[in-house]
Amino acid sequence: MVKQVGEALGLEVAVRGKLERLRGTLSKLAGRGWPRKLPDGRFTTRL
Repeated sequence: MVKQVGEALGLEVAVRGKLERLRGTLSKLAGRGWPRKLPDGRFTTRL
């Protein structure tokens, strides 16, 4: 989940605006094939 990624990166996860920006970045990277976006909206690594 984006919140877990934000925690791992040391971002302030209580502020929703910071997570929305991270969600957009993860979606762009998923489009390039780096992480994989699951149908329920979670992200996972490519195996």
